Amino acid sequence: MALYEKRILHALLDSYENSLLSRKENKVAVHICFPVTKKTMPEYFDESSLAYEDIHACVREMECKGFVTVQWKKGKEDHILQKILLREENADIIYRYAGRIPKIKLENNTIKLLTELEEKYKTPTATAFLQYLTARISGGQSVKEYIDLEDKQRIHRLIKAVAAIEANEKTCYIREFSIRLFGDSKEMESLLGVTGKIFRRFGGKEGETDNYSILADYSIYHTPDYVYLKGEGTLYFGENDNTGLELSRLRQGIGVSGEDIGTLRIRSKPTTRKVITIENLTTFFGWAEEDSIIIYLGGYHNTVRRKLLQSIHQHMPTAQYLHFGDIDVGGFEIYEDLCRKTQITFQPYHMGIEELKTYARYAKKLTVNDRKRLDELIEKCTENCEYRDVLDYMKEKGIKLEQECVQR
Repeated sequence: MALYEKRILHALLDSYENSLLSRKENKVAVHICFPVTKKTMPEYFDESSLAYEDIHACVREMECKGFVTVQWKKGKEDHILQKILLREENADIIYRYAGRIPKIKLENNTIKLLTELEEKYKTPTATAFLQYLTARISGGQSVKEYIDLEDKQRIHRLIKAVAAIEANEKTCYIREFSIRLFGDSKEMESLLGVTGKIFRRFGGKEGETDNYSILADYSIYHTPDYVYLKGEGTLYFGENDNTGLELSRLRQGIGVSGEDIGTLRIRSKPTTRKVITIENLTTFFGWAEEDSIIIYLGGYHNTVRRKLLQSIHQHMPTAQYLHFGDIDVGGFEIYEDLCRKTQITFQPYHMGIEELKTYARYAKKLTVNDRKRLDELIEKCTENCEYRDVLDYMKEKGIKLEQECVQR
């Protein structure tokens, strides 16, 4: 197929597939055309180019084959092209000639595949995603954000990955997980971007921006996952550890790998009254507080941190549980996520109007997106919400504050 012929035919078929004609749903006469303009075919108008005659020869040949009807500018017949119209009645022949599968056929084949996959992979996120795809495709809407209709194998691998992530119960690294699932150590990483997008939209991870953190919530790690903690208390590793490690001896605290968290026991001192989670690492290292166990949360917490917090809460049910994060929409969303998933009643800490006033010189202005998200959070927040007044103040003053600005 000649260069210009391929370009024009594929452009016409694209327009055809985006119209109601390809679905036989048009109620009025519609003509699919390729306008010949400086935008669609700049070389045609370039007087220094030899393309003019080649294009004319190409469209005349396509017209002879019955693929198109050529319209010339009035009074410039056979000299200046105006538009090239698709012969819709010959669409099947044109598809075969162009070596292209009709979109409607691809959609039907994909819906059949999705139905089969829904029977095979029945985890909540995979099911919700498959139903979304089926509904979109059935309604003639695009799904290219997630899948390529022409790549059935990749669609299958993607759904298989989503279901396997959600069902995973064994702590492992991404490459180990990928080999176990696909026999290829790098395949999972190639799917990471789209799986992250799927879990954010269909798996309740909408606030999590880091794809690796989403996997970590299912005990699949990119690198060893460490939990940093400091303050007062004694750490014991395993049932037979009777010696213990005094946290207070380590000024900057200690990092414990995710694999070791399962064996970790923390015994508080009689004076330990608070458990504080801190959103950002810089603040964690710089923060010191008496009578406390301090834990670096790292944004949205994952399974490892959740298990640790729940273990501490079981041992210290009467302690005060506090969360210290950014005074912005993201900070309060992380706080809500922490309370909901740990089932521990945390209180916002140093995340109030007083901090916004005291450190106003460091505050940043809310962006348009910040305001939109703030309005959505306020709408969800009841009048009894303990930080509703902070949200209202942020909106009134148009500001937000990073956690690192707050000093001890």
